[in-house]
Amino acid sequence: MAKIQMKTPLVEMDGDEMTRVIWQMIKDELICPFVDLKTEYYDLGLKHRNDTNDQVTIDSAEATKKYGVAVKCATITPNAARMDEYDLKEMWKSPNGTIRAILDGTVFRAPILVKGVEPYVKNWVKPITIARHAYGDVYKGSEMKIPGPGKVELVYTAEDGTETRELVHNFKGSGIVQGMHNLTESIESFARSCFNFAVDTKQDLWFATKDTISKKYDHTFKDIFQEIYDNEYKETFEKLGLEYFYTLIDDAVARVIRSNGGYIWACKNYDGDVMSDMLATAYGSLSMMTSVLVSPKGVYEYEAAHGTVQRHYYKHLKGEETSTNSIATIFAWTGALRKRGEMDNLPELMEFADKLEKACISTVESGKMTKDLALIVKSDSVQALNTQEFIGAVRETLEASL
Repeated sequence: MAKIQMKTPLVEMDGDEMTRVIWQMIKDELICPFVDLKTEYYDLGLKHRNDTNDQVTIDSAEATKKYGVAVKCATITPNAARMDEYDLKEMWKSPNGTIRAILDGTVFRAPILVKGVEPYVKNWVKPITIARHAYGDVYKGSEMKIPGPGKVELVYTAEDGTETRELVHNFKGSGIVQGMHNLTESIESFARSCFNFAVDTKQDLWFATKDTISKKYDHTFKDIFQEIYDNEYKETFEKLGLEYFYTLIDDAVARVIRSNGGYIWACKNYDGDVMSDMLATAYGSLSMMTSVLVSPKGVYEYEAAHGTVQRHYYKHLKGEETSTNSIATIFAWTGALRKRGEMDNLPELMEFADKLEKACISTVESGKMTKDLALIVKSDSVQALNTQEFIGAVRETLEASL
């Protein structure tokens, strides 16, 4: 069959370690034989980020703004051990954090459901999507150890020099203190991204903070969401039969556990960080979690929710067999291809993305899977495959559907 033609390139962000190896396998086996793939390529591997003083990360994000759709491989965020291992000039920041800041995006994560991999919460029959605000709070916090008695205050100095002060605590002894912030503009972008994604995917939207305790900080989040909903989205939501509601974070947790799934749960930065990993594990596996960064201007960046699978990479370098689950990385590619097809009016590209996703799920449901799923799947007939064998099995299923 003739290859499916593309009009506009995807921004392709290559990554690190085992996911980099899988990245090339996916392109060679599952995409390039069927699609005349057009990408603008950026190597976000740690060595190249170091060589370019991390300029390549900035360039890739700017290219994503230009083209509208990107697909990203998992990347290393270096720590002290990585400084020595890669002989780094400095401890470069998280590429994901840099890209999120430039795109002003919100991260949406949702589980990939397959029969036999049953959620630990038995009534979750539909996926729950976590929407995580990706700016500020503890991630931009300033911290201080308090050595002994004294007073800590928040001080705001206006441009004209006038000061506003708020007492944090009168310390009688030693302790610790933390200051954090957020931006009205960033919260507005977060809200619009959530409402747009809800409309795009036809799902209800929940938003939860703790405004009863945090009467200014969290309450501002609540007020901004409500104001934007009332003024910009309420009519559209009602026409589509969708619901938006706010509740306290502790009430949201109780509602989530009792629910059947099938909605978007918007969380502040840290809440979203924690809850997305909780949901991934409760649904079965972090290797079965999609992740897409969406900007309020309609820019999309798709990736897997997991890391670079360092342990498997070291085995791979020794020539040992690995059984690394590639499904989330495959779904990053299919998400980007589908969105590219949607933007460029290429139904055949969208259909290909759908068929590749179905091929992954059908392969697992037929009993062929990597070891991580073989350990948790409820099936009498399971064949644990290595990394390359699984991708080969998906290709066979895909070819049959094409």
